[in-house]
Amino acid sequence: MSHTPVVISPAGTLTLHRTVGELVAERPGRSRIFQNLQIDFCCQGSRTLAEACAQKGIKVESVLELIELEQATPIEAEENPAQFPPAQLIAHIVEKHHGFLRQELPRLNAMARRVAQVHGQHSPKLVEVAEVFTGLYQELDSHLKKEEQILFPAIFAMSQSGEAVLPLDGPIACMMHEHDDTGKALRRLRELTNDYQPPNDACNTYRALFDGLEDLEKDLHRHIHLENSVLFPAAEQMAAR
Repeated sequence: MSHTPVVISPAGTLTLHRTVGELVAERPGRSRIFQNLQIDFCCQGSRTLAEACAQKGIKVESVLELIELEQATPIEAEENPAQFPPAQLIAHIVEKHHGFLRQELPRLNAMARRVAQVHGQHSPKLVEVAEVFTGLYQELDSHLKKEEQILFPAIFAMSQSGEAVLPLDGPIACMMHEHDDTGKALRRLRELTNDYQPPNDACNTYRALFDGLEDLEKDLHRHIHLENSVLFPAAEQMAAR
């Protein structure tokens, strides 16, 4: 897979030839359409709508109809982070999305281990859920530190001075590669949990774990989308000046 940030299409490009990443950046409400169809708009946001539909076996005409319906819906009176300048977007990502992860990852990890311990003998997939989540937790913990200590300060400094303090191609490619790994882990968790549907006799912790994993997936999709499709392209444009 190419680790190239999403590039905004020229004006007049037909919707089916625009990337799913830029479509969501333009109107965040479209993320619901792609999430319902399980079309990845974050890690694979550089695919065109036509390519994404073809890979999922979905008729692009049906998705275009959903996008037209969403287009007719007034945008809620709230700021669209995709329109923030780089410095403000970095602050938003760190406060909202990194903050969410630092709160939720330890909580979900404890629940995943508990559910695996109690129910894993009868439901072996729960043991793998705990293993996959532990790996995801460790990777994300390291990932956030690298962004906050290296890449984000470099982008912020460049946004203030107009000059790159270090080459960005390598760090951005590294972060996008790790985003891909996160996407794979999330897809595996969805498979193992039957789309986050607990059995009817599941205990409250079991149900809370699956509900929390689904919320985590949704937030990570928005989080990674803002980096891959908005922040990183903006940084590369600044560096190319």
